[in-house]
Amino acid sequence: MPDVDVPKWDVALEALAAEEYQKLGRPLTSEDLSRLAREYAIRFDDIMVTIFELCFQDEWLYLGPDGEETPLAREAVESLFVNGRIREEDMAALPGTWRPRF
Repeated sequence: MPDVDVPKWDVALEALAAEEYQKLGRPLTSEDLSRLAREYAIRFDDIMVTIFELCFQDEWLYLGPDGEETPLAREAVESLFVNGRIREEDMAALPGTWRPRF
């Protein structure tokens, strides 16, 4: 069986976020991602894990509140997870936006 590269993130959630980015024509906020989670009955936590991993893999960008690209440290992001989950209120620590790197 040939080796298959498996992404470290959920490609369906990546596609959903990318589609929303294109539809809105602007970077996504935590509120946008929370709305998507509710609309599609997806855990907010799962969407954020995907977005964070895309940033760590240099596929997406996190833009700080000033609109400038801001690298995310894995350790800092992991500290936001309480009991292995991230909640909407935990995202106050990251008030910026996300967008694909293309």
